[in-house]
Amino acid sequence: MPHPHVLLSAAVSLDGRLDDTGPDRLLLSSPADFDRVDEVRAASDAILIGAGTLRADNPRLLVNSAERRAARVAAGRPPYPLKVAVSRTGDLDPAARFWHTGGEKLLYTTDRGADRARAKGIAAEVVPLGPDLAWRTLLTHLHDERGVRRLMVEGGGTVHTQLLTEGLADELHLVLAPLLVGDPAAPPLFGPGAYPPGRLRLLETRRIEDVVLMRYAPTAPGTGGPAVAADHHWLRLACALAADCPPSRTAFSVGAVVVAADGTELARGYSREGGDPVVHAEEAALAKTDPADPRLPGATVYSSLEPCAHRASRPRPCARLILDAGVRRVVTAWREPDTFVPSADGTGLLTAEGATVVVLPEYERQAKAPNLHLLT
Repeated sequence: MPHPHVLLSAAVSLDGRLDDTGPDRLLLSSPADFDRVDEVRAASDAILIGAGTLRADNPRLLVNSAERRAARVAAGRPPYPLKVAVSRTGDLDPAARFWHTGGEKLLYTTDRGADRARAKGIAAEVVPLGPDLAWRTLLTHLHDERGVRRLMVEGGGTVHTQLLTEGLADELHLVLAPLLVGDPAAPPLFGPGAYPPGRLRLLETRRIEDVVLMRYAPTAPGTGGPAVAADHHWLRLACALAADCPPSRTAFSVGAVVVAADGTELARGYSREGGDPVVHAEEAALAKTDPADPRLPGATVYSSLEPCAHRASRPRPCARLILDAGVRRVVTAWREPDTFVPSADGTGLLTAEGATVVVLPEYERQAKAPNLHLLT
């Protein structure tokens, strides 16, 4: 079942601790990094924390920038993302700031925890998941029932560990702070568990004042296993990239990822990337690959929208660029409508020259989300 793009966000000390054991929260990020986190929150549909973080930090989890809240409203979204808490027991403080600031709140818990949370008067929609917490059920519910396509997870370590060990994390934003806690009782970022094999792939490093941001992508689910799991992983990422596109009223927002047969990501791109007002997602991604790379003929292009067969802004449409690169497999979420080009049929062009096109319609709604203003 489809679920949101899951982004894990954390700041840690040099010795891997999320906090110390003192009564006050240890501030690990810099002011500029707090603003970056605010930006990531504003781009998310929901923000999730575990019960331990809720109790220890008493967070509000707001989008603090008035400009970012206004931009969300202008795009037809609520000013604040949905706030989600997860608690097995439901034993939470009803006076916590989490419940009384921002917009909508949701609490996932067990059947027994739901009874306790309601008895305490928790000011949130309470969703029982059964006798135990099941992350896949939770994520599917967020996706299908609440329309969450991009989920930011802000802790704590137990939640991050569970999502990684179950292969449900799509991205990790890790900020390293120049501090040493030195207390073995302080909470670690990750605990013991059966993590997926393989090295995480480094996407970006960035200095932000005196801290360093490192963005990683976990080893893709399905690498070395069922191909269908990998297809869902990479198409979900392509749909998440579409949400990063600069808005336009004359072109679709699309994300694309090029992936080798062994599960290695070769490149990614999105519409209007790098300030080019007419570049398409597949075009942006393929431009970052080496045309002589022997992995391209066995690669797959994952695109949130069917690659175009006709365009006025470039000599070659994206379907032709894919074929000319030697790629013969495409996975997409929805067929291109006739909004800008009559009789759009990238699939026809691709299949006529021997390529395979797979459509996963369960991601259509996610792919359409950044394009709703063009479809209504």
